[in-house]
Amino acid sequence: MKKLLDIAAEIVQAQASVGLMSAEQIEQSLIKTFSTLQRIQQAEDRGMLLEGVPAGEISSSQIVGEPIQSIQDDKIVCLECGTQMRQLTTKHLGAHNLTPREYKRKWGFSMKQPLSARSLTKARSKAAKKRGLPEKLVKFLEERKQKKLETLATSELAVEKAGSGASVKKTVRAHTTA
Repeated sequence: MKKLLDIAAEIVQAQASVGLMSAEQIEQSLIKTFSTLQRIQQAEDRGMLLEGVPAGEISSSQIVGEPIQSIQDDKIVCLECGTQMRQLTTKHLGAHNLTPREYKRKWGFSMKQPLSARSLTKARSKAAKKRGLPEKLVKFLEERKQKKLETLATSELAVEKAGSGASVKKTVRAHTTA
């Protein structure tokens, strides 16, 4: 197996053969290429992904280790292909034959975790609060709970009035199937 320095030297040699390069340019190119190859090797050894950026512009902050780190303030990185976007859409995940639920399960995300950039999630939350969604949701849940309690109380009252065993069974059976 070739050493990184040999690989870097071959790459720089190929660049130098195509166009004129000064000794200083060759040296800088060799240093950049070698350090980039080192970062790639380190990421590969750790089982990490590199985002799709030109080789000279890779920084250690662009190596994604934990899946949760793929969700950033201004973008989310698809852990399947490395594409950066504001939101992982169902259509994009479909290209990988995954649903959002399967993607979350595969990469260990909570089912409640939105697959979008943090700034987009915050903006949506702020807009929902502005429309009064939390208060309306609480009100809806209370009304639904109250309706269930009334239905249960009505069915229990019917059971008490029935008195005979056959009537009670019919009422209970009707209540459980409804």
